[in-house]
Amino acid sequence: MKKILLCAFSLLCIGMAQSQEEENDTIPNGWTREGNVQLLFNQSAFNKEWTGGGTSSIAGNLSVDYQFNYKMDDFSWNNRIFGNYGLTKVKDDEFVRKTSDRLELTSIAGKRIQESNFYYSWFLNFRTQFAKGYEFSEDAETGKTVRTEISDFMSPAYLQTGPGIMWKKTDDLVINFAPATARFIFVNKDFTTRPGYVDGDYFGVDEGKTMRFELGASLSGYSKYEIMENVSMEHTLSLYSNYLDKPGNIDIDYLLNVEMGINDYLSANLVFQAIYDDNAVGAFQIREVFGLGINFGF
Repeated sequence: MKKILLCAFSLLCIGMAQSQEEENDTIPNGWTREGNVQLLFNQSAFNKEWTGGGTSSIAGNLSVDYQFNYKMDDFSWNNRIFGNYGLTKVKDDEFVRKTSDRLELTSIAGKRIQESNFYYSWFLNFRTQFAKGYEFSEDAETGKTVRTEISDFMSPAYLQTGPGIMWKKTDDLVINFAPATARFIFVNKDFTTRPGYVDGDYFGVDEGKTMRFELGASLSGYSKYEIMENVSMEHTLSLYSNYLDKPGNIDIDYLLNVEMGINDYLSANLVFQAIYDDNAVGAFQIREVFGLGINFGF
Protein backbone atom coordinates (compact mmCIF):
# COMPACT_ATOMS: atom_id res chain seq x y z
CA MET A 1 0.00 0.00 0.00
CA LYS A 2 2.82 2.42 0.87
CA LYS A 3 4.43 1.92 -2.56
CA ILE A 4 1.14 2.65 -4.37
CA LEU A 5 0.57 5.80 -2.29
CA LEU A 6 4.14 6.99 -2.77
CA CYS A 7 3.95 6.46 -6.53
CA ALA A 8 0.60 8.27 -6.83
CA PHE A 9 1.72 11.25 -4.76
CA SER A 10 5.01 11.46 -6.70
CA LEU A 11 3.17 11.62 -10.03
CA LEU A 12 0.82 14.30 -8.69
CA CYS A 13 3.82 16.31 -7.51
CA ILE A 14 5.35 16.10 -11.01
CA GLY A 15 2.21 17.76 -12.34
CA MET A 16 2.45 20.45 -9.65
CA ALA A 17 6.08 21.14 -10.50
CA GLN A 18 5.35 21.40 -14.23
CA SER A 19 2.54 23.89 -13.54
CA GLN A 20 4.39 26.27 -11.25
CA GLU A 21 5.35 28.64 -14.07
CA GLU A 22 1.86 28.72 -15.60
CA GLU A 23 -0.52 31.60 -15.09
CA ASN A 24 -2.67 31.19 -11.99
CA ASP A 25 -6.06 31.08 -13.70
CA THR A 26 -6.95 32.58 -17.08
CA ILE A 27 -10.39 30.98 -17.37
CA PRO A 28 -13.07 33.60 -18.21
CA ASN A 29 -16.22 34.04 -16.17
CA GLY A 30 -19.22 31.91 -17.08
CA TRP A 31 -19.69 28.30 -18.14
CA THR A 32 -17.14 26.17 -19.97
CA ARG A 33 -18.01 22.71 -21.29
CA GLU A 34 -15.92 19.92 -22.75
CA GLY A 35 -16.62 16.29 -23.53
CA ASN A 36 -15.00 13.27 -25.08
CA VAL A 37 -16.20 9.81 -26.14
CA GLN A 38 -13.62 7.09 -26.65
CA LEU A 39 -13.81 3.48 -27.83
CA LEU A 40 -10.80 1.22 -27.16
CA PHE A 41 -10.21 -2.05 -29.01
CA ASN A 42 -8.05 -5.04 -28.08
CA GLN A 43 -7.90 -8.16 -30.26
CA SER A 44 -5.72 -11.25 -30.57
CA ALA A 45 -6.10 -14.25 -32.85
CA PHE A 46 -4.28 -17.57 -33.27
CA ASN A 47 -4.91 -20.34 -35.78
CA LYS A 48 -4.91 -24.02 -34.78
CA GLU A 49 -1.36 -24.51 -36.08
CA TRP A 50 0.09 -21.82 -33.77
CA THR A 51 2.58 -23.61 -31.50
CA GLY A 52 3.49 -20.74 -29.18
CA GLY A 53 0.32 -21.00 -27.14
CA GLY A 54 -2.44 -18.44 -26.78
CA THR A 55 -6.19 -18.00 -26.96
CA SER A 56 -8.06 -15.78 -29.40
CA SER A 57 -9.97 -12.94 -27.78
CA ILE A 58 -11.62 -9.63 -28.53
CA ALA A 59 -12.29 -6.76 -26.14
CA GLY A 60 -13.85 -3.32 -26.25
CA ASN A 61 -13.96 -0.46 -23.78
CA LEU A 62 -16.27 2.57 -24.07
CA SER A 63 -15.72 5.71 -21.99
CA VAL A 64 -17.57 9.02 -21.83
CA ASP A 65 -16.02 12.02 -20.09
CA TYR A 66 -17.98 15.28 -19.78
CA GLN A 67 -16.97 18.37 -17.80
CA PHE A 68 -19.09 21.45 -17.19
CA ASN A 69 -17.48 24.14 -15.07
CA TYR A 70 -18.63 27.55 -13.85
CA LYS A 71 -16.52 30.51 -12.73
CA MET A 72 -17.51 33.96 -11.51
CA ASP A 73 -14.67 36.08 -10.15
CA ASP A 74 -13.47 34.32 -6.97
CA PHE A 75 -16.09 31.55 -7.09
CA SER A 76 -15.66 28.32 -9.05
CA TRP A 77 -17.81 25.22 -9.48
CA ASN A 78 -16.32 22.23 -11.30
CA ASN A 79 -18.39 19.20 -12.36
CA ARG A 80 -17.38 16.00 -14.11
CA ILE A 81 -19.36 12.96 -15.25
CA PHE A 82 -17.32 9.92 -16.17
CA GLY A 83 -18.60 6.59 -17.48
CA ASN A 84 -16.54 3.57 -18.45
CA TYR A 85 -17.66 0.11 -19.52
CA GLY A 86 -15.62 -2.71 -21.02
CA LEU A 87 -16.24 -6.29 -22.15
CA THR A 88 -14.03 -9.13 -23.33
CA LYS A 89 -14.84 -12.40 -25.12
CA VAL A 90 -12.34 -15.23 -25.02
CA LYS A 91 -12.68 -18.06 -27.54
CA ASP A 92 -14.50 -21.12 -26.17
CA ASP A 93 -15.58 -19.22 -23.03
CA GLU A 94 -19.34 -19.43 -22.58
CA PHE A 95 -19.62 -16.01 -20.96
CA VAL A 96 -18.72 -12.48 -22.02
CA ARG A 97 -16.87 -10.90 -19.10
CA LYS A 98 -16.55 -7.34 -17.86
CA THR A 99 -13.14 -5.68 -17.83
CA SER A 100 -14.29 -2.32 -16.45
CA ASP A 101 -17.51 -0.78 -15.15
CA ARG A 102 -17.64 2.66 -13.54
CA LEU A 103 -20.11 5.55 -13.37
CA GLU A 104 -18.95 8.59 -11.42
CA LEU A 105 -20.06 12.15 -10.77
CA THR A 106 -17.72 14.62 -9.05
CA SER A 107 -18.72 18.16 -8.11
CA ILE A 108 -16.70 20.69 -6.12
CA ALA A 109 -17.49 24.35 -5.41
CA GLY A 110 -14.93 26.77 -4.05
CA LYS A 111 -14.68 30.36 -2.77
CA ARG A 112 -11.19 31.80 -3.11
CA ILE A 113 -9.45 32.94 0.06
CA GLN A 114 -8.22 36.45 -0.78
CA GLU A 115 -5.72 36.34 -3.69
CA SER A 116 -4.26 32.91 -2.95
CA ASN A 117 -4.58 29.48 -4.56
CA PHE A 118 -6.62 28.28 -1.57
CA TYR A 119 -10.42 28.03 -1.50
CA TYR A 120 -13.12 27.24 1.01
CA SER A 121 -14.76 24.24 -0.64
CA TRP A 122 -17.63 21.80 -0.61
CA PHE A 123 -17.44 18.60 -2.62
CA LEU A 124 -19.73 15.75 -3.64
CA ASN A 125 -18.73 12.46 -5.21
CA PHE A 126 -21.06 9.69 -6.35
CA ARG A 127 -19.82 6.38 -7.73
CA THR A 128 -21.46 3.13 -8.82
CA GLN A 129 -21.49 0.73 -11.79
CA PHE A 130 -23.69 0.17 -14.86
CA ALA A 131 -24.36 -3.57 -14.86
CA LYS A 132 -24.24 -6.79 -12.88
CA GLY A 133 -20.91 -8.16 -11.74
CA TYR A 134 -20.17 -11.87 -11.46
CA GLU A 135 -17.72 -14.20 -9.75
CA PHE A 136 -16.74 -17.18 -11.89
CA SER A 137 -16.00 -20.68 -10.61
CA GLU A 138 -15.99 -24.25 -11.89
CA ASP A 139 -18.65 -26.82 -11.08
CA ALA A 140 -16.86 -29.74 -9.42
CA GLU A 141 -19.16 -32.34 -10.96
CA THR A 142 -19.66 -31.08 -14.52
CA GLY A 143 -16.53 -29.00 -14.96
CA LYS A 144 -18.61 -26.19 -16.45
CA THR A 145 -18.07 -22.54 -15.60
CA VAL A 146 -20.55 -21.20 -13.07
CA ARG A 147 -21.14 -17.52 -12.48
CA THR A 148 -22.53 -16.00 -9.28
CA GLU A 149 -23.90 -12.46 -9.13
CA ILE A 150 -21.92 -10.34 -6.65
CA SER A 151 -22.82 -6.74 -7.58
CA ASP A 152 -25.21 -4.64 -9.65
CA PHE A 153 -26.18 -1.07 -10.49
CA MET A 154 -26.40 0.86 -7.18
CA SER A 155 -25.00 -2.16 -5.34
CA PRO A 156 -22.62 -0.93 -4.24
CA ALA A 157 -22.98 2.83 -4.67
CA TYR A 158 -20.86 5.38 -2.79
CA LEU A 159 -21.87 8.94 -1.95
CA GLN A 160 -19.36 11.26 -0.28
CA THR A 161 -19.86 14.92 0.62
CA GLY A 162 -18.42 17.49 2.99
CA PRO A 163 -16.74 20.89 3.53
CA GLY A 164 -13.03 21.42 3.20
CA ILE A 165 -10.09 23.42 1.90
CA MET A 166 -9.07 23.25 -1.76
CA TRP A 167 -5.75 24.16 -3.35
CA LYS A 168 -6.29 24.94 -7.01
CA LYS A 169 -3.66 26.08 -9.49
CA THR A 170 -5.77 25.48 -12.60
CA ASP A 171 -8.67 23.20 -13.54
CA ASP A 172 -5.99 20.61 -14.36
CA LEU A 173 -4.31 20.74 -10.94
CA VAL A 174 -6.51 20.50 -7.84
CA ILE A 175 -6.09 19.08 -4.32
CA ASN A 176 -8.98 19.03 -1.83
CA PHE A 177 -8.97 18.10 1.85
CA ALA A 178 -12.30 17.57 3.62
CA PRO A 179 -11.82 16.65 7.31
CA ALA A 180 -15.54 16.05 8.01
CA THR A 181 -16.77 13.93 5.12
CA ALA A 182 -19.98 11.93 5.31
CA ARG A 183 -19.93 8.73 3.27
CA PHE A 184 -22.93 6.55 2.45
CA ILE A 185 -22.57 3.03 1.03
CA PHE A 186 -25.75 1.76 -0.64
CA VAL A 187 -26.43 -1.88 -1.55
CA ASN A 188 -29.31 -4.05 -2.70
CA LYS A 189 -31.03 -5.80 0.19
CA ASP A 190 -30.96 -9.08 -1.75
CA PHE A 191 -27.22 -9.35 -1.05
CA THR A 192 -27.51 -8.78 2.72
CA THR A 193 -30.42 -11.17 3.29
CA ARG A 194 -28.86 -14.25 1.77
CA PRO A 195 -28.75 -17.35 4.03
CA GLY A 196 -25.68 -17.36 6.28
CA TYR A 197 -24.90 -13.68 5.73
CA VAL A 198 -22.53 -12.20 8.33
CA ASP A 199 -22.68 -8.51 9.33
CA GLY A 200 -20.28 -6.44 7.25
CA ASP A 201 -19.42 -9.12 4.69
CA TYR A 202 -20.95 -7.14 1.81
CA PHE A 203 -19.15 -3.77 1.59
CA GLY A 204 -19.46 -3.32 5.35
CA VAL A 205 -23.28 -3.27 5.39
CA ASP A 206 -25.07 -5.11 8.23
CA GLU A 207 -27.44 -8.03 7.69
CA GLY A 208 -30.80 -7.01 6.23
CA LYS A 209 -29.70 -3.38 5.72
CA THR A 210 -29.33 -1.37 2.52
CA MET A 211 -26.97 1.37 3.71
CA ARG A 212 -23.86 1.98 5.77
CA PHE A 213 -22.98 5.44 7.13
CA GLU A 214 -19.41 6.59 7.74
CA LEU A 215 -17.85 9.85 8.90
CA GLY A 216 -14.24 10.55 8.16
CA ALA A 217 -11.58 12.52 6.32
CA SER A 218 -11.22 12.71 2.55
CA LEU A 219 -8.18 13.79 0.54
CA SER A 220 -8.46 13.94 -3.25
CA GLY A 221 -6.14 15.13 -6.00
CA TYR A 222 -6.38 15.63 -9.75
CA SER A 223 -3.51 16.36 -12.12
CA LYS A 224 -3.24 16.41 -15.91
CA TYR A 225 -0.21 17.44 -17.95
CA GLU A 226 1.80 16.65 -21.08
CA ILE A 227 4.92 14.54 -20.60
CA MET A 228 5.92 15.05 -24.24
CA GLU A 229 4.33 16.22 -27.47
CA ASN A 230 0.95 14.51 -28.05
CA VAL A 231 1.33 12.41 -24.87
CA SER A 232 -0.70 13.45 -21.83
CA MET A 233 -0.89 11.89 -18.38
CA GLU A 234 -3.90 12.21 -16.07
CA HIS A 235 -4.00 11.18 -12.39
CA THR A 236 -6.98 10.95 -10.05
CA LEU A 237 -6.34 10.01 -6.43
CA SER A 238 -8.91 9.63 -3.64
CA LEU A 239 -8.13 8.70 -0.02
CA TYR A 240 -10.65 8.18 2.77
CA SER A 241 -10.34 7.33 6.47
CA ASN A 242 -13.44 6.40 8.49
CA TYR A 243 -13.29 7.88 12.02
CA LEU A 244 -16.02 5.52 13.24
CA ASP A 245 -14.41 2.19 12.36
CA LYS A 246 -10.71 1.34 11.90
CA PRO A 247 -9.50 4.86 11.00
CA GLY A 248 -6.03 3.48 10.27
CA ASN A 249 -7.40 1.53 7.28
CA ILE A 250 -7.28 4.10 4.48
CA ASP A 251 -9.44 3.48 1.40
CA ILE A 252 -7.52 4.23 -1.81
CA ASP A 253 -8.76 4.79 -5.34
CA TYR A 254 -6.05 5.73 -7.85
CA LEU A 255 -6.62 6.05 -11.60
CA LEU A 256 -3.96 6.74 -14.21
CA ASN A 257 -4.80 7.51 -17.84
CA VAL A 258 -2.05 7.97 -20.42
CA GLU A 259 -3.23 9.15 -23.83
CA MET A 260 -0.90 9.06 -26.83
CA GLY A 261 -2.37 11.08 -29.67
CA ILE A 262 -2.07 9.80 -33.23
CA ASN A 263 -4.41 12.33 -34.85
CA ASP A 264 -7.68 14.10 -34.01
CA TYR A 265 -9.61 10.84 -33.99
CA LEU A 266 -7.15 8.07 -33.10
CA SER A 267 -5.10 7.52 -29.97
CA ALA A 268 -3.42 4.77 -27.98
CA ASN A 269 -4.41 4.64 -24.33
CA LEU A 270 -3.10 3.06 -21.16
CA VAL A 271 -5.44 2.89 -18.17
CA PHE A 272 -4.22 1.70 -14.77
CA GLN A 273 -6.34 1.59 -11.61
CA ALA A 274 -5.59 0.49 -8.05
CA ILE A 275 -8.31 0.28 -5.38
CA TYR A 276 -8.00 -0.65 -1.73
CA ASP A 277 -11.18 -0.96 0.36
CA ASP A 278 -11.16 -3.56 3.11
CA ASN A 279 -14.97 -3.41 3.28
CA ALA A 280 -14.92 -5.05 -0.16
CA VAL A 281 -11.65 -7.04 -0.32
CA GLY A 282 -8.75 -6.97 2.12
CA ALA A 283 -6.24 -6.53 -0.71
CA PHE A 284 -5.51 -4.28 -3.68
CA GLN A 285 -7.78 -4.53 -6.70
CA ILE A 286 -5.74 -3.85 -9.84
CA ARG A 287 -6.80 -3.42 -13.44
CA GLU A 288 -4.93 -2.36 -16.57
CA VAL A 289 -6.23 -1.72 -20.08
CA PHE A 290 -4.19 -0.83 -23.16
CA GLY A 291 -5.53 -0.41 -26.65
CA LEU A 292 -6.15 1.67 -29.74
CA GLY A 293 -8.79 4.35 -29.20
CA ILE A 294 -11.29 6.11 -31.47
CA ASN A 295 -12.07 9.58 -30.09
CA PHE A 296 -14.91 12.03 -30.57
CA GLY A 297 -14.82 15.39 -28.81
CA PHE A 298 -17.83 17.61 -28.16
